[in-house]
Amino acid sequence: MPGCVPLLGQDLPAPTQNRSSDAYKNFLECSKGITIADGILLNSFLEMEPDTIKALEENLNGKMSFYPLGPITQKASTIEENGSECLRWLDNQPPSSVLYVSFGSDGTLTQNQVNELALGLELSDQKFLWVLRSPSNSTSAAYLGPHNDDPLKYLPNGFLERTKDKGLVVPSWAPQIQVLGHNSVGGFLSHCGWNSILESMQEGVPLITWPLFAEQRMNAVMLTDGLKVALRPKVNEDGIVEKEEIAKVIKCLIEGVEGKEIRKRMNGLKDAATNAIKEDGSSTHTMSKLATKWENFGGV
Repeated sequence: MPGCVPLLGQDLPAPTQNRSSDAYKNFLECSKGITIADGILLNSFLEMEPDTIKALEENLNGKMSFYPLGPITQKASTIEENGSECLRWLDNQPPSSVLYVSFGSDGTLTQNQVNELALGLELSDQKFLWVLRSPSNSTSAAYLGPHNDDPLKYLPNGFLERTKDKGLVVPSWAPQIQVLGHNSVGGFLSHCGWNSILESMQEGVPLITWPLFAEQRMNAVMLTDGLKVALRPKVNEDGIVEKEEIAKVIKCLIEGVEGKEIRKRMNGLKDAATNAIKEDGSSTHTMSKLATKWENFGGV
């Protein structure tokens, strides 16, 4: 696809994997229907995806406009008790030393994968802050959100005691915006939800991609192969990321040479994101252009 990073079929959203399914047919119809719009508003910014935006406009022969207005993200929310604990703990850690681990508000892992992730974090010997949700062995677990029981009881025996000087595990929630903005955080192991990606970019925090569902695998490819601001661990034939692979990727990001280059590129995107929403920035200019168009159509 012109302007886009090459994708494998397996990186497309799950509904597109079965071409005989109703979900696949609906996906195609929705995709075709996009072309009847006058334009599309994008929560992105020109400097992040210049080739893609240009290629889309050229491919449609100017029949549709694309308006990158981002990055648009939430402001910091009220800090709950475990949020305060997170930030106090981060205050006592060295700069850029902590890996933040979170799979968003809806993401869960299987029990087997929770075990491997825990042991991988331990094996890496790096500092970490892990937002843990109760596991589920359902294939749709990523959509169902957390259970109501205590997530910490699903950790391997002795894990919390063995890692008490290296990491902090908090149940279910952490103030992500404040965490990513803390100077002790040096990496983010993320499910690659779009909001999390933008929040990480705004703070210049490099990523380890761990996509779960929806368009997240496509996002992961863009981050690793396109922007080159992330690492992606390999999955074994059973669909599990093993502890040795997890430890290797974490070490590479936090203290490796490749990690330093990734961090440098992410800091460049941070500057671009900041500049995009300034008074003379690309997103501000796009918003002004869109407002003028609406005024001319009498829509404002």
